[in-house]
Order: sequence, then C-alpha cells, then structure tokens
Amino acid sequence: MNALLDTCTFLWLALEPARISAGAKRVLDDPRTIRQLSQVSVLEIVLKHRAGKLALPESPESWIPSRRAFFQLEDLALVEAVIYRSGMLPEGHDDPFDRLLAAHAIESGSTLVSPDAPLSLLGASRIW
Repeated sequence: MNALLDTCTFLWLALEPARISAGAKRVLDDPRTIRQLSQVSVLEIVLKHRAGKLALPESPESWIPSRRAFFQLEDLALVEAVIYRSGMLPEGHDDPFDRLLAAHAIESGSTLVSPDAPLSLLGASRIW
C-alpha cells in the first residue's frame, strides 16, 4: 500500500506519536507499506512555522529532511497534474492544502493517512 501522510499525521508521528490512531499505526508499521510525504505538506509546515503558528525543534529545512529519513518517508514531488486535479475536485472543502493532498493521493494512487474525514468527500481514499 502507498500511504500518503497528511500534514498533521506527519507532525504527530514526529512530535506526538500517541495521537496516531491504532488503524493508522498498523498501516504505518507494516513493512510492506510505502510511506510518503508530499511536498505540499513541506510547504504547509514551512509557511505555518514562518507565521509563528507551528513551533519545531529546529529549522524546517533541517528538521523535515531528518524526520523524513528517520521514518523512511518517500518524497512525493508536487507536479502540475496534482495542481490541476485539485481544481477539479468537488466543492465543499476549500482548504487549498487539503485539496492538494487529496489530489496528490488520487494522482499517485495512494491512500491518505489522515484523521480529516472531509478529505474523503474530495474523492481520496483515506484511512485513520
């Protein structure tokens, strides 16, 4: 299974692992799972950190790659097809980062690992 971590899932995995659900933990711990982190999440983390809304133990440019390596997360590059797909998703969930993550999951054939149920309304496969 390809498992695309939602931004909050990545942050919780790295900073507050007790917040990860049992179902998500099973998937993430399965050695057959290909764990992925979207560059969309990297952008969201950097912007929130810059705005003072997200404290990190070190700068994002050091912390994110170190956590990606530690948790063996594949870097999922943002490509134009994902951006276009995000604009074609159903209305009702307007957060641009969520729309991009849902589109990235759809385009890459991945399942989102996220507690955010409305992401399923955008057509992405989701587990939690």
